[in-house]
Amino acid sequence: MTDPVSLPKTPSFRLDGRRALVTGAGRGLGVQMAAALAEAGADVVLAARTLAEVEAVAKAIRARGEKAEAVTLDVTDTAAAAAVVAEKGPFQILVNNAGTNRLDHFLDIKEEDFDAVSDLNLRSALFLAQAVARSLIAAKLPGSIINISSQMGHVGGPKRTVYCATKHALEGATKAMAWELAEHDIRVNTVGPTFIYTPLTAPMFEDAEFRDFVESHIANGKLGKVEDVMGAVVYLASDASALVTGSALLLDGGWTAA
Repeated sequence: MTDPVSLPKTPSFRLDGRRALVTGAGRGLGVQMAAALAEAGADVVLAARTLAEVEAVAKAIRARGEKAEAVTLDVTDTAAAAAVVAEKGPFQILVNNAGTNRLDHFLDIKEEDFDAVSDLNLRSALFLAQAVARSLIAAKLPGSIINISSQMGHVGGPKRTVYCATKHALEGATKAMAWELAEHDIRVNTVGPTFIYTPLTAPMFEDAEFRDFVESHIANGKLGKVEDVMGAVVYLASDASALVTGSALLLDGGWTAA
């Protein structure tokens, strides 16, 4: 008679007992990602410049019986961001989601637009991650930092020179951060979505030419869904991705594979 087979147990996707900070959580994908983390058991702090927006989301999450609170935060104010981390943290999960874009042809780019996009997309993400990592190290806690990048952090696109520059830089910074923070059991990764259909992006896709451009670059011709991003963020926040650091999880429908 052979010995019984000992089967391994799948690592948990649950986030119970972990505190999470999601920036840009008052609208768009930030709402869905915060909701997904809360559904997986995390105690979520939602941050945005407009308190009414994040409080409404936090209230909806609490109505489901999950944990959420809202804070006002302009992440470009590094001192204010560090203060939130000191007061509300330490955060074992950070979703660096706040970001922006200002479309323009390369020859028409203005310095003020470059500064605004790079300050939010890159500078604020780097220094918020620094504050979170410092607090985790002081508390001797492991963590997962998730920088929301884009497929445009791997390719180029028309009218997106500045945006692509910031996202390519964020990808590089993430890899370097992953190496430095590994000894502290802090993982750092990016999520790179393609164009995701949401109520906020819906008007963009009313332009038939633009929609055709997007769908022609996606292998199955379908726009991304918010659920695609929600699952990816929970995965990277959880023990299921324990070996994943310095990586880019592309949710691009094959855009960068062509």
